[in-house]
Order: sequence, then structure tokens, then C-alpha cells
Amino acid sequence: MISPTSESPPVDVIRIGDCTVTLSSREVSVPGARRPRRLTPKALGVLKALMRSPGAVVTRDELFAEVWPDTLPTNDVLTQAVTQLRKAFSSDDVTGTPYIETIAKTGYRLLVPVTVQDAVAAPAPDALESSADAVLSSAPGAIDGVASSPRSRWRRMRRYVLLALGIAMLIALLVMTALLLQRPAPASAGSGVLEDGSRVVGSPQRPYRLITATAGFETYPTLSPDGSQVAYEADSSARQGSTIKVQTSGNAPARLLADTPDGYSDRFPNWSPNGREIAFARFGPDAGCEVLIASATGGAVRHVTRCDGTELLSFDWTPDGRGLVFGSLAGRFAHRGIRVLDIASGRWTPLDYQVAEDSFDYAPRYSPDGRWIVFVRNPQIGDLWRLPAAGGVPEQLTDDSAEIRGWAWRSDSRHIVFGRRVDSESRLYELDVETRTLRDVGIDDAQSPAVARNSEMLAFVHRKAQFGLFRVPLTDGRPGQPERLFASNGRDGQPMLAPDGRQLVFTSDRSGNYGLWWADLGRPESLRPVEGLRPETRQAADWSPDSTHLLVSGRDAQANPIIYEVSPRDEQVVALPVPVAQPLQALYAADAQHLLVVDRDEHERMRLSLFDRRSTPWKLLGSIDGVSQARFDPSTRRVLFTRLSAGGLWSADAQLTADSIQQVSDDRPSRWRYRTWTVAPHGSVDYLSNRADCATLFSRITAGAPGVEYCLDGERLSAGNGFSAQRDGSALYVALAVADGADIGVMTLPDAPAPVFSAISNALLPKGK
Repeated sequence: MISPTSESPPVDVIRIGDCTVTLSSREVSVPGARRPRRLTPKALGVLKALMRSPGAVVTRDELFAEVWPDTLPTNDVLTQAVTQLRKAFSSDDVTGTPYIETIAKTGYRLLVPVTVQDAVAAPAPDALESSADAVLSSAPGAIDGVASSPRSRWRRMRRYVLLALGIAMLIALLVMTALLLQRPAPASAGSGVLEDGSRVVGSPQRPYRLITATAGFETYPTLSPDGSQVAYEADSSARQGSTIKVQTSGNAPARLLADTPDGYSDRFPNWSPNGREIAFARFGPDAGCEVLIASATGGAVRHVTRCDGTELLSFDWTPDGRGLVFGSLAGRFAHRGIRVLDIASGRWTPLDYQVAEDSFDYAPRYSPDGRWIVFVRNPQIGDLWRLPAAGGVPEQLTDDSAEIRGWAWRSDSRHIVFGRRVDSESRLYELDVETRTLRDVGIDDAQSPAVARNSEMLAFVHRKAQFGLFRVPLTDGRPGQPERLFASNGRDGQPMLAPDGRQLVFTSDRSGNYGLWWADLGRPESLRPVEGLRPETRQAADWSPDSTHLLVSGRDAQANPIIYEVSPRDEQVVALPVPVAQPLQALYAADAQHLLVVDRDEHERMRLSLFDRRSTPWKLLGSIDGVSQARFDPSTRRVLFTRLSAGGLWSADAQLTADSIQQVSDDRPSRWRYRTWTVAPHGSVDYLSNRADCATLFSRITAGAPGVEYCLDGERLSAGNGFSAQRDGSALYVALAVADGADIGVMTLPDAPAPVFSAISNALLPKGK
């Protein structure tokens, strides 16, 4: 190599055969040539390596290591350097002496002698001899004209640089390995195509299998600790109730866990940590409820505690199997927050943690390692929260205000599998509770997941319902025969009729993508999708008083809540500058310039607000806290709303003044069916629910009058996310199931993605350390 030092080299002119080489200028003087020939730096480097050992073979690897030390050169660059040297030493005489010989598959050697011709500053003869010895025998630095100590320092420095580069490359390799480990497991064989891609052998296999295949509903699965057995709730059409059944995770026949008395329903099974018992709830007449425990092998049951027959009962076992942890309770035995019941003594212990007055904490479950409790706060607009098992300050794990449909811990106590309503279906997702990252498990139409405590066996409810739109005529408040509208094989929902009685909008996936659709009922051929937005499944659209515009809840490209104003006839879509962080619902008030907005703030509080949008920013005129859903009644000019903290219905004046708030109904709508109601004529409210003997039950709520109920459809369930009524009370527009049912599916979960730094540490550290 050429030294970067500014000092003149002690040896600069070398005699090689008949030619003279000046190192400092890289020039070769050949006898008979008119001018010197200039070498490239790399060609000179090859020459220096060869002339240190004249007559000896220098291998290609040695030349690469010295001349190209920090690169990965090809053989071509060395061949070009040698070719240039041969041309530089060649003379016009074709019989001239060859200077460099190629040793096949090995390297090269210099065939002529090398001597020092002169030195700088007239060196003494002994100094010249010493310089020549240095050039011809030992230190390559002498030829480079560099003193031995700087050369040594550079070599040491180069070793350190190479070591650092090697370590960096190793770390990069480990990071890439960790990232690859986090990739989803490849699909199993059974993709339907042979490995060589030459033939099709069948349809791709699902990652799961269904262990029930009946026409009814099997729901709420729970797994034995080893994952070999599944207990679940099964509807019994003959009894108009439900029972608990147990079967293996294969397709063996199921057996009853316990005999269920006539007129009762057994629900919500939970397998104990030791696999010996199953806890469940038994609901009876007059909203009676008790929690029972039965042996997993069947037999007698024993009473644990009383509960209330309202919705949203939730409980699970403590890690030691000696108690049950309950979520918030409603009804006669109401309690706000999470409590633990000791089974032996019947003593209740409230968990010491922060819970707001209007919060309802649902489905608490201990992590397998016993360190944490995770629960769903306010399942109507649910998010997952985590709390230390001994109590403390809860922390929010998700921030989606989503409709969560069941969840379960994985055995590593780090990952959670949960169901969530997305567009027209429910899907399973996996959450890493430390990094807050989500992964789609890849199962369509799945909810209510359960994971075995000691294995990665997953059970879930597979429900693939198809809903259609129906017009239901009303005569004196009594529903007639439903009439199908706009038949398709898609899932239609949230039919909202305009005040003019002619236009209808609804949500559907009938085109293959979920979206908003519009039609003029007088012209069925006008049916078409509204482009430019993606509606939210939780909230139905709201028409302006003049039937020209719609307010639609949706999400932007980053999944943030947003409110659109849509003109469906003109196909115009505008995102509104609503001055709240998370707008969940928007309604027209008395006129199109005043809007009602339900939102959730940064402290997770729900609120209904009235805005005047004629100014920028919008002017806040009034608000009510704790509201989950609202409707504006133009006939009475009042606002109707439901609350998070309790079932029932309230009203307020159009200005949302506190003194005007009063309760309309104390039990309907229920806390879970808070969206299945709509404004009816003359200040009344229409409500859809169900009971054991009627899939869709219609009732009209009028303040100060007893409720009247009619079975709208005995077999078909209604969708729970919105319907509408004709202004004159002559008809309802509802979504009813045209194909429905639920089965239990099972599968083995793929390995959870390993965190990057965990994977790196596992690779660096020896096993067992």
C-alpha cells in the first residue's frame, strides 16, 4: 500500500530486471521506450507483494489480503492488475524476458531479480545495503517507504476496525433472525396444491376444525387445562333454554354436564385450574340467578352465590382454584368494580383499585402466572385494561372504543386473544400486552375465544350469520309479516329511513367490501354504494331534517374516529371538524346547524354535547356525562339517551339543560342492547330484544304507560346495531338473520411472536443460563 505520510521514503527507486521502478510516482522506465509507463495504485501494490519474494509464488489469497484488504474483490480485478504490470514491463522486442509468471489455480511469481538503485539523501553504502535488505527480505513497510512503528499502529487499528465491523454484522444478523422469528408460521401442507406446484389436490385446509355441527347455537366455550375437553353453552329448542355440554376437542358425542330444570337456562361455563370442576350460572324465572359448581365428570352441583338475571354477568376462577373473581354486577346484587369470592367461606373481597362512577368492568381474568388481572371496561364501547392482581392503578391496553366479543390469556401471560367486531363480522386478534401490538389470528367470523391454561389449544365460537333488510308493517303498534328488501348474499344492517319516507341508507358487504349504500325506495334500481368513506359498524347514520344529508360515523386511514357529512344523491362526502378527540356518534338536533355528538375524552369519560357549528371552532352549548347512545325526537323536541352506568332510557330538552333530565324507562333498553331502539311517533320509543320463546321481540316504550310486547319474528334474530321507523308509525325497517347459527371451533395457536431483544438474548446466551 502507498503510505499516507508526507515524509519521503528511504527507498524510492528499485531495479527490477532491466527496468527501473520509481515508487513515489508509480512509473516504470523500460529500455528503449520513449516515456515512462504509469501504474495504477493497485497494480503497484501487486508489484510490491511480488518483489518482496522474487522467484517465490504469491497466492491469489495473499494478494487479495494485502492489496484489497477490506473488500470482496473478484478474480478479474487481480487479473487486470497483473495484465497492466506485464504491459508496463514489456519491450518492443518480442523475444524479451518475461517478468511475471502465472501459476495455474494458485497465484503469480516474479521471474527477475530485484535490486535497490538509489536512496534519498545520498545514503552511506551500509545504509544502502540495509535498505536493500529491508526491501528484499522482510518488512513490506520498507518498500512502502513507511517506518515500522506507524505501519504496526495502522495494522493494529485495522484489526480493531475489522473486529468492530464483525461484531456489527453479527448483531445485524441476530436482529434479522429475530424479525424472521416473529413472522407468522407458514401455512401447513394442505394448501390445495402440490409442493412443486404441478397439480391441485383439493381445497386449502382451514387452520381450525368445528367440533359441533348442529342447526342451533353453541356458545361460550371453556377448555380443560390440558386442552383435551371443551365445555360450552348449547341452546335447546325443545326446552326453550340452554344447557352446558362437555365433549373432547375431537368430534366425539357431547354429554350434559348437569340436568337443567325446566324453565331454567345454564350459561357461562368456566373450567377450574385443576380441571376437576366447572363453574356456571343458572338463570330461572323472574330474573333469578345463581352461580353453581359441578364436577367436570358430571353429577351433583353445589350452590356458590346468588346473582341477578340481567345481562353482563361475568366471573372466572382465581389461580389457586379457591375462589371466583367477578366483574361489576347489576340488578338487586349490584356492585361497582371487581370482587373476589372465597368459595369455602362465601366472603367477598373487593379489589382495591380506581374505578369511575359510570364505569362497568366486565370479564376479569387472572393471568396464568397470577400477576395480573385483565378486564373489559364498559363493553358497550369496550377496551382492555390491565391491573396488578393485588390491586392498584389500572392501565389501558387498547384504545379503539371497540365492540369486544370475548377474550382469553395465552399460557405465556404476555399475549391475549380477543374477539372484536370489524365491519360486518367478528374476528380474532392477538395482543402483546407489553408492546401493545396487534396481530390478526386469521379466522373469519370468530368470537368468544378460550385458551387452555397449560397448552396452546384455542376454542372459539364460529358464527357466520347473514342478515337481510326487511320492512315490517305496523297496525296499531302490532307488527305484521316482514317483507324482504334488496335481497343479496351479503350482510346488510343498520337500515335508516329518511324523514321523507322515500330514501333508505344501510351498511353492507354485498359488493365484497364493507360500505354505505343508498336507495330511493320508489326506484329499486337506484340502489348503489356511497363512495369515499368507510362507515363504523357501531353507529348507524342519521338523516338531516330535510332528508338531504347524513351524518356518518367512520374511521380515517389511521383508524381514528371521524364524522362525515354525506349528500347521498350528489355523492358528496365531507369530513367534519368536530372539536372532540374521539367522536363516536353524531346527530342532527333541531336544525342542520346544531349537532349532537357523543364522544370519549382522554380520561375515557363518555359525554353527549350540543354544538353550534356556524362558528369556527364550533361553539359548545351544553353537555351530559356518561351517555352511550342518543337520538333526537323532532315531535317532542327532546333528546333521548342511554347511559353507561345502567340500563334504561333518559330524556333531556334540546339544550341539554341539567334540570330537564328525567328517566323514561328503568329497564329498557338493557345495558348490552343500548343501540336497538329508535324514536317512534308521539314521543314513544320502539325497542327490539329477544327471549327464550321469541328471537326478535318488539316493544313500544311510552313514559308512564305499561310496555306492550309482540313477537316480531319467532325464529330470526335481529341485528343489534340499529334500526329505524316510519315517521307516521306505519312500518319498521330492520335487519333480520336469514341464515344463522353458531358452532365451536378448535385449533392449536401458532407460536407467539418473540420480542426482538428477547430473541437476540436467547441467541447470545447459552441454554440454561
